[in-house]
Amino acid sequence: MTDEIAEAEPFAPFARWFELAMRSEKLAETMMLATATRDGAPSVRAVLLKGADANGFVFYTNLESRKAEELRANPRAALCFHWKSLDRQIRIEGRVEPASAAEADAYFATRPRESRIGACASRQSRPLASRAALEAEVERLTKDFGDGPVTRPAYWRGYRLIPLEIEFWQNGPFRLHDRIVFRRASPQQPWSKTRLYP
Repeated sequence: MTDEIAEAEPFAPFARWFELAMRSEKLAETMMLATATRDGAPSVRAVLLKGADANGFVFYTNLESRKAEELRANPRAALCFHWKSLDRQIRIEGRVEPASAAEADAYFATRPRESRIGACASRQSRPLASRAALEAEVERLTKDFGDGPVTRPAYWRGYRLIPLEIEFWQNGPFRLHDRIVFRRASPQQPWSKTRLYP
């Protein structure tokens, strides 16, 4: 059934669609993140949404990764959620800013211990001699940490995409899809809402 999206802002319908997706689809928090180099060469990969509210959409990564390098050079990005079980998609574009160290610490502490150790062991996006080398580093760190806390490495941080455009897409019969887009010139400006041709 089509959601008519009566709201004048996009965050309430996003929350409604996301809640529905979390009940109907495995890993509904998966989103495609598109970044680009300073000269515009694009790249895209899947990441997990770890926070969403009126301040933006939060994800975490290694600051030495390719996506982090590209975000430093060009702090604009796009996100795309596609939920096949709902026949719905949400596209989001905007500027990206680092999340605070306190936010990163709080989220890192909620991760499973093995995931925290994995984050410490990985030199994300850098060449790896062999899988055995990575497993050996994980084993070494597991012994080093023992039963003590696994603290967040300084190179592991979060980013917040502050949206300037959010488009809601719903599948329609005969490819007559329903599209509603919200746009604003800056985060301080009000949203405009437009229906688009499919």
